[in-house]
Amino acid sequence: MIATAGNKGKDVRSDCQVSLEIRQEGGRELVLESKVERLYGRQIRAQIHAILDFFDLEHVSLHLDDSGAVPLVIAARIEAAIRKLIKTDKEFLPEQLPQNMQVTLRDRHRFSRLYLPGNSPKLMLNAGIHYPDGIILDLEDSVAPDRKFEAAFLVRNALRAIDFYGAERMVRINQVPAGLNDIEFVAPHGLNLILVPKVEEAGQIHQVNEKIEAVRKEKGFKQPIWLMPIIESALGVVNAYAIASAAPNVVALAVGLEDYTADIGARRTNEAWESFYARSSVVNAARAAGIQPIDSVFSDVDDMEALANNVKISKSLGFDGMGCIHPRQIAVIHENFAPNPAEIDKAKKIVLAFEDAGKKGLGVVSLGSKMIDPPVVKRALKTIQLAVGRGLLDHDWMVNEQQ
Repeated sequence: MIATAGNKGKDVRSDCQVSLEIRQEGGRELVLESKVERLYGRQIRAQIHAILDFFDLEHVSLHLDDSGAVPLVIAARIEAAIRKLIKTDKEFLPEQLPQNMQVTLRDRHRFSRLYLPGNSPKLMLNAGIHYPDGIILDLEDSVAPDRKFEAAFLVRNALRAIDFYGAERMVRINQVPAGLNDIEFVAPHGLNLILVPKVEEAGQIHQVNEKIEAVRKEKGFKQPIWLMPIIESALGVVNAYAIASAAPNVVALAVGLEDYTADIGARRTNEAWESFYARSSVVNAARAAGIQPIDSVFSDVDDMEALANNVKISKSLGFDGMGCIHPRQIAVIHENFAPNPAEIDKAKKIVLAFEDAGKKGLGVVSLGSKMIDPPVVKRALKTIQLAVGRGLLDHDWMVNEQQ
């Protein structure tokens, strides 16, 4: 039996395809076809032998068609092919970068999250240079059903060995219960957050957490793993609050409008009136549960003006961020979700008025003719925090204002 993993072809870059047959005798027969053989052929062959040694495979026929794959990709493809042929618990893991062991805060800014197909290494390798708030390595809709097994190895290796430049490391697993198997691959390897697709009831979140804890007990990793359920159906919208409040590690609630509009029998439009109820329900549920509401992706990657308008509407509805499917969308999302100068100026005045009233021992705070209550101050402080975090306001603004 011959097992294959990976991709080849004239349009394939930064990937490879492995064909592997395990034999009873004959030693190792290796065939390497690589665009970079003159530069790296010796290193690639040495890596192949190291992987075969690790899995105790002495008699194999292995054909590697290489289109400039880096070692973590080659390793993922070979291991996937091996594990299609033999049953083993051994994992050939690339060295983990120190920056990929860092945990993320529960309430960190999540303006943007960039989706990357889990079986396409060329899109992963330099994704961090675009500086999204989160990188989503997707194992669900962007991966063909017959490629999901091999994609899990690639995503695992990417979590360990690709520098995402501070972006929160996320994985969208497959729909529960099938997606529970994905957790075994990704949870122990520096993962920050799991997106759980097509959630319709709180029990699905409980299943995910039970699986995380089982893998944690087996593998011994300690970092927390946050959850972001995605609401993608009419039933999910009805149960949004129960889902949002299902577990302490649920930090955000997202809405997926492609599947939602299909579920209710509507056509998705840029005006988005067909999804107004769902989006408002998700925002309300998330706020009631004390977590972040996150809007859906905007599917037209060429219309930046329409995207900007969509982000402004999303922000006005109460969302804290949204998904994106192309790096060029990131800057537009950041610019329009970030506080504008008028919002920053108003927030500064509110906070300073509150501070001044406190120093004078006043129980009533006013700004001009308007009274200021605690929720208004809280919202102003959040605006200040966002402005400082995005470099729109100096950390020492309070000191400077009072001098």
